Amino acid sequence: MSDKPFFVGYLPAPGPLRTFLLTICILLIAGLGGAGFLMGAAQDDPGPGAFRFDYGRQTVTGVVEMTPYPVIHVVEGNDRIKPGDSFMMTAGGKAGVDGRAMPLNGQLAQVSGVVLERGDLYMMQVRGGQNGLQAAEGDAPEITPEPQGRWQLTGEICDGKCLAGAMRPGRGLAHKACANLCLLGDVPPIFVSTQPVMGEEFLLVIGPDGTRLPREAYDYVAQFITAEGEITKHGDLLIWEIDIDTIALADEGTE
Repeated sequence: MSDKPFFVGYLPAPGPLRTFLLTICILLIAGLGGAGFLMGAAQDDPGPGAFRFDYGRQTVTGVVEMTPYPVIHVVEGNDRIKPGDSFMMTAGGKAGVDGRAMPLNGQLAQVSGVVLERGDLYMMQVRGGQNGLQAAEGDAPEITPEPQGRWQLTGEICDGKCLAGAMRPGRGLAHKACANLCLLGDVPPIFVSTQPVMGEEFLLVIGPDGTRLPREAYDYVAQFITAEGEITKHGDLLIWEIDIDTIALADEGTE
């Protein structure tokens, strides 16, 4: 008979085997935990974008402009949102507020909702019902677009809501399907430039002559591209009219 420990399923494990199995379990758990940590550390930083529920519900008054995506130029702000700020609007889920904003185009309106914030990118998720977006009394100042010339930019087309913080990271190929669904639902599209444009990293991207982003551009959403187009400043918001014929996939090392 051998003195080596022998395991029998219906009997308690011998002492030496218990020590061996406990050691293996500890090493396995530690190894899996370490592998998980390394995998997470290797991923890109999702960025600071988030719903700013800590700000509370924000209510301001401004001029609605269909660019063709709904933007409000603030004339009466609050402690956080100042007069002169311009930001895009969206609804809950993967939907825009076009139906509610179009009748107010060029007019003063009161808008109320939750702010999404990522760096200098702001968007408001407008609350449902009349209290979210309604006409306000007073004369609306005229918003005069300021042409900034034709630019060639390199970067990525994203949906503005997820990028601003509704999803994290809200960009990249892993987010392509979600981004396209948001854009199909009329969420404003954003171009993330690799280099600042007049000090801005995020631009509202539209089609030529003030049209919506063409469906042909959806094939390039969440990919690294280069393209040309006219930039116009509306309030403090830059809008890039992308020329679809100039879109090309770019090397990610390009700047």
